Amino acid sequence: MLESIFETLFKYRPSVFAQGTVALDPPFAPAVLWALGGIAVAWAIAGYIRAGELARWERGVLMGLRVTVILGVVVALHRPVLRLSTVVPQQNFLGVLVDDSRSMGIGDASGRTRAAVAAELLDPENGLLLPALQERFKLRTFRFADGARRLGSLAELQQSGTRTELGAALTQAARELAGVPLAGLVVLTDGADNGQGVVDDAVRELAASGIPVYPVGIGAEQFPRDLEVARVAAPREVLVASSVAAEVSLQHAGYRGRTVTVIVEDERQILAQRDLELSRTSDVTTTTVRFTPRDPGVRKLRVSVAEQEDEVLSENNRTELLLTVRDDRPRILVFDGEPRPEITFLRRALDDDPFLRLVILQRTAKDKFYRIGVEDSTELLAGFPTEREVLFQFDGLVLGSVEASFFTRDQLRMIAEFVERRGGGLLVLGGRSALDAGGYARTAIAEALPVVFDGSAETEPAEPLEIRIERTPGGRLHAALQLADDSTAGDDAWVGLPSLTTFHRLHDLKPGATSLLSGRVTSGGRDLVVMAVQRYGRGRSAVFAVQDSWLWRMHGDIALDDRRHETLWRQLLRWLVTDVPSPVTATAWPDRVEPGAEIDLLAEVTDSGFVYVNGAVVSATVTTPSGRVDELPLEWTVARDGQYHATYRPGETGRYEARIVAERGGATMGERVVHFEAADLQREYFGATMRRHLLEQVAEQTGGRFYTADRVSALPEDVSITERGATVVEERDLWDMPFLFVLLVGCLGVEWTFRRARGLA
Repeated sequence: MLESIFETLFKYRPSVFAQGTVALDPPFAPAVLWALGGIAVAWAIAGYIRAGELARWERGVLMGLRVTVILGVVVALHRPVLRLSTVVPQQNFLGVLVDDSRSMGIGDASGRTRAAVAAELLDPENGLLLPALQERFKLRTFRFADGARRLGSLAELQQSGTRTELGAALTQAARELAGVPLAGLVVLTDGADNGQGVVDDAVRELAASGIPVYPVGIGAEQFPRDLEVARVAAPREVLVASSVAAEVSLQHAGYRGRTVTVIVEDERQILAQRDLELSRTSDVTTTTVRFTPRDPGVRKLRVSVAEQEDEVLSENNRTELLLTVRDDRPRILVFDGEPRPEITFLRRALDDDPFLRLVILQRTAKDKFYRIGVEDSTELLAGFPTEREVLFQFDGLVLGSVEASFFTRDQLRMIAEFVERRGGGLLVLGGRSALDAGGYARTAIAEALPVVFDGSAETEPAEPLEIRIERTPGGRLHAALQLADDSTAGDDAWVGLPSLTTFHRLHDLKPGATSLLSGRVTSGGRDLVVMAVQRYGRGRSAVFAVQDSWLWRMHGDIALDDRRHETLWRQLLRWLVTDVPSPVTATAWPDRVEPGAEIDLLAEVTDSGFVYVNGAVVSATVTTPSGRVDELPLEWTVARDGQYHATYRPGETGRYEARIVAERGGATMGERVVHFEAADLQREYFGATMRRHLLEQVAEQTGGRFYTADRVSALPEDVSITERGATVVEERDLWDMPFLFVLLVGCLGVEWTFRRARGLA
């Protein structure tokens, strides 16, 4: 609207003025014009000075109006012009790129598809865009999705591209036209960019080459009614029978306050579902859906909501992801300094769990230890490990009520390195000789823990406090504290648990730590931190600062068939060791792509002491869905110790298996199997509104301009105004601007009205 008003008053749009230079082209000597103007100004001033019947301010107003008219006439007689550098017709080339991806088939443009709008603009006979461009330029047209290809006719546009790589398309078109005088690139698109390329890199290259881009945005910037599974955050790997918390975000328009059902299923069954009321104040609603996979293997999960009436799109109501359910039976060392029920009931909770292996080491007297679950008669015979290689064979470590002075300084440092370097999981339990009460405040282990020891345990008597346990907001979402699969029953499962006791007055967390359980002191006072977790180096650490969680199994108020105590310990220990790395770790990123897209295979290689190794020979054996085997080497990345990388392009649709093996000196250091999938991801239908911000950014950074389909008529003129290629300087008159006429007539009209009101006319 403002631009139209500006053009009406000043003849040309603001963008035309921005690209040109205002100059004067008087028909005769300017000195004569200014002399005549000066005489006229003096005559006007003198005339009003003699009008003594007017007040001083009235004479000033009339003088100003008359002088403005005279100066306006003088300026018009100087013949102001706008000088522009414009293309010589048919001497320059222009690239025209047309989006041919699936999202262009969306019908959100007044009942027409986006492709139909683009076809109308490019109609060689009646289109608003193509005929005007053909008059000025030699055109080279391209269609693009994952890359740019020459376009012979509009009939070739099929809206079949499964992904859009805008940056790659711009780069390819510019390089193909590198040998000709190029005025710029015109792009008709909805702005989707969901490929693996980076638009910013292409934009910087075009800007450095001085090639402007003129995007034409097609499609609605917001759908009237739509429901989209916008994001699913879930782990890629879990242990069998571990609780999985999937955070699901729904993007919605036109359905605020409506209740929908979120369903999580694999190829065989529904794993979980939850009724969710969409936010009444926001267009994004997030919920957590919990489920527990019971069978090992690679599972394809589908997260979906039912199609709603009048939706613009239904293809974005579901999304899929891969989940690897492992059954590799991690080993956890549990060490306690005294026989006590807490460790006894912990062991009982895991007795019939086939997927976790507990090794119990319990000090019964000085230099006397009771061992349960060891692999042979010599393992841990002398007590707690004194060598890193021995401790690092475990995936998790649980420390009970054992004083810090039991350990040597090197053992304390070794336990911290177990988390930081080895990547193991450390859980420290509460007890009379644990944590701050056990003298750990200034040890290496304290550095690894998520809580801050304030020194109160050194000055206050070791008297236990009775506390009521409550989950924090972080604890309600954490997978380790899910006592029920049904996310709606999660809080109910914690109701009725009896009070516990603690020796530890822990109040503060370290930066980056998360509190999961808090304790409300029954005798009054400040709430305590009962359970907290954090990442530390490659691993994770946790504190569970109570001494008698076994009461949740044996208290008189707990039913005999109540399994909450067992469930808590199983979920907590599974979480503790879920992400523990082996000597060779590997990932495929992303793990789901379109056929032909790149997948990065990454591996980290360490020795038995978990020190990164750069001189290994690392290779991948990839088995395709049809059974073909591809061999490829992984090269050391140089930028990071122990990291190796290769790229792979899956050509077949289906699931792939990559077995990555590391060797050194002819000996195998370890291997890891990862899975990925090539499939139709339907990504063109996610985030499918017209992305105006991205297109405006591309135009601004390259020196072009953004247009919508209904304002594209100005584009041919804007592209013609350029200093690239074969150009001429064009002068456009400004003396006849409507603004100048309105100014002169307006001033004269106001002056006459004012004079008439004072009886001078």
